[in-house]
Amino acid sequence: MSHALSDDTPPVHDLIGIGFGPSNVAMAIALSEHNAGVDRQHAVTAHFLERQPSFGWHRGMLIDDATMQVSFLKDLVTLRNPTSEFSFLCYLQSKGRLVDFINQKNLFPLRIEFHDYFEWAAAKVDDLVSYGHEVIAVRPVVRDGVVEYLDVVSRTGPDAEPVVHRARNLVVGTGLQPHLPDGTELTDRIWHNRDLLAKVEGLDGAEPSRFVVVGAGQSAAETVAFLHRRFPAAEVCAVFARYGYSPADDSSFANRIFDPEAVDAYFTAPAEIKRKLMGYHGNTNYAVVDIELIDDLYRRSYQEKVLGTERLRLLNVSRLTDVIETPDKVRTTVESLVTGEKTPLDTDVVVYATGYRPADALGLLGDVEEYCLRDGEGRPAVERDYRLATKPELRCGLYVQGGGTEHTHGITSTLLSNTAIRVGEILGSILGHRPAESGDQMPLGVIEPSPAR
Repeated sequence: MSHALSDDTPPVHDLIGIGFGPSNVAMAIALSEHNAGVDRQHAVTAHFLERQPSFGWHRGMLIDDATMQVSFLKDLVTLRNPTSEFSFLCYLQSKGRLVDFINQKNLFPLRIEFHDYFEWAAAKVDDLVSYGHEVIAVRPVVRDGVVEYLDVVSRTGPDAEPVVHRARNLVVGTGLQPHLPDGTELTDRIWHNRDLLAKVEGLDGAEPSRFVVVGAGQSAAETVAFLHRRFPAAEVCAVFARYGYSPADDSSFANRIFDPEAVDAYFTAPAEIKRKLMGYHGNTNYAVVDIELIDDLYRRSYQEKVLGTERLRLLNVSRLTDVIETPDKVRTTVESLVTGEKTPLDTDVVVYATGYRPADALGLLGDVEEYCLRDGEGRPAVERDYRLATKPELRCGLYVQGGGTEHTHGITSTLLSNTAIRVGEILGSILGHRPAESGDQMPLGVIEPSPAR
């Protein structure tokens, strides 16, 4: 149904961002730096919507001694703009720790420190974000048979009135979702490591006698090490299908897979070469552990054997089955992948450190999804500038950050390594597609908003 525009037509932003994790914080910074160098007419108007009440990034795994696996130079800005006032080095200077950090001769900050850097950077652009706003719908706004704008509908709670934000471009940066075995439900005794620290604090002084940790990657090994240290009377059982923890390949040449140029090579490669590259270099990131942590866990295990008090148990070449929660424990079965033998194992807590999966890039788009093209395997078709390929009648830009583009852009899609470069490319694309003249209000005319699904 068509209707004439009224006085309460929402202003049109050049960009609305969904989510305000590191990727869209970097996007907001890139926009701020761009706007600082142009006049008002050429500034990019933008706003971001974040479901959380404040900035937070994997808070449940901010273990006090856990370090980043990426150089501090791959922060939110440096690879795009080395002179930026939003860099990690500027953060250190503001905190009075620049010289101290340099003296430790280490490229890899504590994870909790890098999170504080993210919070610091996010606070400097908080005029561009509305926290506590959950996006509930995205609706196409149709004019003369063409989608001219997108209405992003958000609300601050189940009973709150929806708020409509109108945009020419949408940047989806909703991050990753915890991956769990099919049928698994999280409870007070069955956790995903995403919630590790909060769940441990929620034990209210209880002293579990046994933990079972499922997984073979960095987060799983960090969880095992943390629980083993935090609960000195508890047994910690690590269950994984491999023979042992596999070391991450962080050698200099292998690390080139994270370079900006590697994205170009991957994007243009044939499908078979893409598959081979992922196979060749998956051990730089997936289900692998820093060698220092592997050595630490091995030393702990050997020391306990010497002392005759084995609390750290590695149940390798195995899987966890028959997970049944009772009022006071979780009854599980550990099955050997070699012999098929099944061993009952009761535990106080099961922690699934089974990684993450990208959120559905099109899941929030509602009726707009109908305009998005897919490849031969049903995946979103994504252009080099991270813009979703769409039917010609959709004139808006749909961009994806932090997930949903690994099949087109490679292993860095969900990682921090190329964040600064990526947001610069997206901003360049938005500017390149921008109309010659664009005001903050929609042009006069008749607009037909399509109903949300």
